[in-house]
This record gives sequence, C-alpha cells and structure tokens, in this order.
Amino acid sequence: VQLQASGGGLVQSGGSLRLYCAASGTIFVINDMGWYRQAPGKEREFVAAITRGGSTNYADSVKGRFTISRDNAKNTVYLQMNSLKPEDTAVYYCNADGRYSGNGRAFDSWGQGTLVTVSS
Repeated sequence: VQLQASGGGLVQSGGSLRLYCAASGTIFVINDMGWYRQAPGKEREFVAAITRGGSTNYADSVKGRFTISRDNAKNTVYLQMNSLKPEDTAVYYCNADGRYSGNGRAFDSWGQGTLVTVSS
C-alpha cells in the first residue's frame, strides 16, 4: 500500500495548513490512520490518529488546534492545522494500517512525509 502525503508548506505563526494523505493499492480495509511528525534533531512523535469509525486521539501539544478526519470511500486522511506555532515545524508523516485484498494479510504503511515550516 502506498501513501501519498501533500499539503505542507511555509506559513506564518498563527496561520493554518491542511495536510492530505491518500492510500492506494490492493486495499481490503484500512483500520487506523494517523499523522506523526519529526522535527530536526528530534525523534518522530505522534500527532493524531483516527479509527475507521471516526474516533480520534491527539497529542496534548496539538489538542484544540489540529483536527484529523478521513474519507473512507477515498482512503484519505486529512489534518487541519490551525493556530500554528514555530514548534510545529517538522516533516509530517501519515500512517495507515489495515488488510490487503486477496490474501487478507495485514499492512502498516508510511507516507513519504511533507514538510511544514512555521515562521515566527
């Protein structure tokens, strides 16, 4: 399964961005989808996740500012980021787990990352 992330860019502090991540391939079902980020010199960290049924979970650092959503028909997950801060600067990666069609094997895939830069 391939994940294609997009939507990153340069934005001023207080601004907004919307990230997109579309999954493609021989997909039977996608269960959880999520976003992670990795800032320069730091480890990758969890940002937000959403189940197939729409239940969400957020890192404390983004609660109230970021909103994750998904379109199951399009195998796409979104991350609406508002009130951005310089400390949100990072490469954002999407993740999805589920099962392949045909053999029913499980997958856990990552996108290539999209850079978000927030200037002060």
